[in-house]
Amino acid sequence: MKQAGLILEGGGTRGVFTAGVLDYFMEQGLYLPYVIGVSAGACNAVNYVSHQPGRMKTCTIDFLEAGSYVGLKYLVKNHSLFNMDLIFDIFPNKIIPFDYDTFFSSRQTCILTATNCLTGQAAYLTERQDRARLMAACRASASLPIVSPMVNVDGIPMLDGGVADSVPIRKALHDGVKKNVVILTRQSGYRKPPARRSLRMARIMYQKYPYLIRAIKNRAYYYNRTMELLEELEERGHVFIIRPQVPVVKNTEDDVSVLTNFYNHGYEYAKDVFPQIAEYLKWEPVKEGTNYDE
Repeated sequence: MKQAGLILEGGGTRGVFTAGVLDYFMEQGLYLPYVIGVSAGACNAVNYVSHQPGRMKTCTIDFLEAGSYVGLKYLVKNHSLFNMDLIFDIFPNKIIPFDYDTFFSSRQTCILTATNCLTGQAAYLTERQDRARLMAACRASASLPIVSPMVNVDGIPMLDGGVADSVPIRKALHDGVKKNVVILTRQSGYRKPPARRSLRMARIMYQKYPYLIRAIKNRAYYYNRTMELLEELEERGHVFIIRPQVPVVKNTEDDVSVLTNFYNHGYEYAKDVFPQIAEYLKWEPVKEGTNYDE
């Protein structure tokens, strides 16, 4: 288990599928020692490492019944399609408390993937003690180009990690993680089409960031190459991939019933494949689920 990892793709509100999977994992006491997330996957990652099952569902689905956090009104008011202040400040620090103490004391490695706007390269961020920096890293990882402002982390402007590295399997392998469970938010066989409209917008908005423009242009190419690599590794039994088995939701879906169904699908599918995951990882439950040093 020391060389086992969890890789979490983003996808906006499609991340509720991942939340369902992880909630089942946490209920079973399965906590892997290495966790790396991108965008919505980064949000799921920190809730997993803080051992808070149900928190992502509360933030993403349950709160919609009280008031939406996504929509054009936020794009007009705050230059962001999502209410990022609500998600990364008010939620964790006031309304739906994030367990910083458990997160910072965890022996799990947690990496949040963002995109460095100056270089166009992936930035793999970790934080072990600074609450504000942790939430800034999460926010940067989930800040979609065009519809979200850049986020400064350590004085560097950053955006959504999916631009540079949507599914960081290569990073995990480079870090020596040999057993990886990958949770995707697209169905099997999906390939990303080339950027067109977003690239035109990027060339207008990011004239001072040529390497970011190049990363946006090349995103589909590298994403599709990563999917090919994952499929090859899966066929050889070197990764275990969990992906939706039903049509996926929009990345800005705000229908509570639709999101709830997608979350439930993730939870039930995790339950169905859990025996295979346990076999793949050679995992057996131990008391309190703190088995990542066994």
